[in-house]
Amino acid sequence: MPTYFLRVRYNGKNFAGFQIQDNAITVQGEVEKAMEIFFKQPIQLTGSSRTDAGVHAKCNYFHFKTDLEHVEESAYNLNAILSGGIAVEGIFKVPDDVHSRFAAMERSYSYHIYHRKNPFLEDFSWYYPYPLDLEMMNAAADLFIGKHDFTSFSKKHTQVFTNDCTIVHAVWRQEGEEVVFRVTGNRFLRGMVRALVGTMIKVGRGKLEISDVKQILEARDNTMADFSAPAHGLFLEDVLYPTALQHYLAH
Repeated sequence: MPTYFLRVRYNGKNFAGFQIQDNAITVQGEVEKAMEIFFKQPIQLTGSSRTDAGVHAKCNYFHFKTDLEHVEESAYNLNAILSGGIAVEGIFKVPDDVHSRFAAMERSYSYHIYHRKNPFLEDFSWYYPYPLDLEMMNAAADLFIGKHDFTSFSKKHTQVFTNDCTIVHAVWRQEGEEVVFRVTGNRFLRGMVRALVGTMIKVGRGKLEISDVKQILEARDNTMADFSAPAHGLFLEDVLYPTALQHYLAH
């Protein structure tokens, strides 16, 4: 049966997360409802990357299988049905054996912070009106580059096979009015980026030393990290696939 990737972006403000849940409004649930209305039959979606309640995505993917015709032409119709918080960016036919989660090589996230009150940023960035030492925060971010056990930066009961992740890029920059943390890795644990941010904020405020962050990472104890960074500052920026698969997703 043919396999399709569906690329989506969304404002996470009004959703209880990406993955479908009972008695909660989710991105997957809303897209599946729209597809059932338009295609007049249920279609089960599988997501590439889960995001928590309130987290946004500039690019995320589902995959699904169907024998229906003209599926790739249905993005406009689905967007007409979906709420304003979700946009289908495109639907792409891919090789039949491709899985959107398992085929992904890397994922990129950004976390946004602003210091000066701005009503146009408040839904998508963390208002944090205190000075931060970006040089020290980048020194802390350097500790996360490479393959590490990130148990200390994961919420409990995640039911994953391993807490090892490989981070290839992690950096803080001033971008206009915002301070932005950008991080790319092969996988991320539940709550991991926000825990990294919350912990590095303490470094930027002089409340933790670089040696403390190293100790937290090595301790594999999530009671030591700071998970207080709010969800609305976090974006899933991109899900990266092998070059051969990107060819199918380029149009």
